Amino acid sequence: MAEPTDAGPVGLRTSPLAHLADRMRAAAATGTRGVTLAERPFLSMVNLRLGPASEAACRVEKTLGAPLPRECGHTAASGPHTAVWLGPDEWLVLSEEPIDTAELRQALAGDPGSVVDVSANRTTLELSGSAARQVLEKGCRLDLHPRAFGPGRAVSTTVGPVPVLLWQLDDAPTYRLLPRSSFADYLARWLIDAMREYRGPEVP
Repeated sequence: MAEPTDAGPVGLRTSPLAHLADRMRAAAATGTRGVTLAERPFLSMVNLRLGPASEAACRVEKTLGAPLPRECGHTAASGPHTAVWLGPDEWLVLSEEPIDTAELRQALAGDPGSVVDVSANRTTLELSGSAARQVLEKGCRLDLHPRAFGPGRAVSTTVGPVPVLLWQLDDAPTYRLLPRSSFADYLARWLIDAMREYRGPEVP
């Protein structure tokens, strides 16, 4: 007779890039041109739609403990939660911890708006190291120089042919790329290929 198991649906889930974990680790480069790539799966993600000047927005901000950013590219953090601007009336709340969607819906108090858990819609790739910006610049049209893009900035763009939400965490630099789960395999392979040259000596 099979042994009983306590694993529920959460314990049995597989991340979109679990099959590439070894290849991502092997792609890492060290030294002055170091760069690493890893998946950060199962982050909590909640999509918010509501009027930015509404009373509901004020109540949601109070619930989150942080203001909803009002400008393109801006983010606002409170504890483990970060709100990312997606549009004039749309935000994505990201967190390493569960987000209480019921509490956010309660904050709407019947006013126009929506709170939708979209955690299964995307996965997260983390690219970090002194060469991380150069890797992204091979396929991203944004100006990623620190004068234009730095920690706390997040925008929707493309890397290679893949639409992503690109978020810079720190000055290392460390970037998080959030593609749709169905595009994650292609993006991970694209990044692995783009990292290849940094494992060898720099060509003068």
